[in-house]
Amino acid sequence: MRSARRASVEAVIFDWGGTLTPWHEVDIGEQWRVFAREIHGVAVDSPRVSEADLEAAHRLAERILEAETDTWRRGRQEHSSAHLDDVLAMAGVDPEHDRHLLALAAYRRFWEPHTHTDPQVRPLWESLRSAGLRIGVLSNTIWSSAYHRDLFRRDGVLDLIDADVYSSEIHVVKPHPEAFHAVCAALGVPPERSVYVGDRLFEDVHGPQQIGMRAIWIPHTRLPADQRVEVDAEPDAVVHELSEIAGVIERWRRSE
Repeated sequence: MRSARRASVEAVIFDWGGTLTPWHEVDIGEQWRVFAREIHGVAVDSPRVSEADLEAAHRLAERILEAETDTWRRGRQEHSSAHLDDVLAMAGVDPEHDRHLLALAAYRRFWEPHTHTDPQVRPLWESLRSAGLRIGVLSNTIWSSAYHRDLFRRDGVLDLIDADVYSSEIHVVKPHPEAFHAVCAALGVPPERSVYVGDRLFEDVHGPQQIGMRAIWIPHTRLPADQRVEVDAEPDAVVHELSEIAGVIERWRRSE
């Protein structure tokens, strides 16, 4: 653990996937096969499905997966962001297609089991708020802020968030400094008085430390090889459960 900086902590900002939600192994290709089958109106267990329709759905799913993979590659290399609509447009999906909304609904049903907020979040956030700290969320995502807020509302924690920023609605992704400046500005707290919590060394430790934030790392995410970025970054603290964070912040504040 690094020695604590002297600036008083006023805000704690959290990554979303793999941090506020438990890490899940997900078949990334299946999300788009679900979407594409709905677009083409085919069900894999239906006797009326033609090989041609299934092949068309498969080709569409492959195009969307390729577009999404390229989007995240550019994010890691160039720190540029994208929205779900951009990914689908890159793959040639017509947003006016009469089955487009049905396909989006099927896609979200696929993700629903993987989006639930960790049960430790509400008691942690209540503890931090009772200590006078502001709570923020900053996530690399292709999903809209409205969709993320619906998930937080569903899980009964939206009321505890003071500000949230999503890369889909700004022009950069973590670890670009502007992403962290954006959420600090939304919270009204300077970076040197803010702490960031996340599960990835490159995005969530190296990123916030560039602008003087402290970083708490939760190393429980098993990243695929193609998502790993080698970086020389040392977190200010390491925890293995969200529930440990309040104690880390309390110790830092006592030492200030």
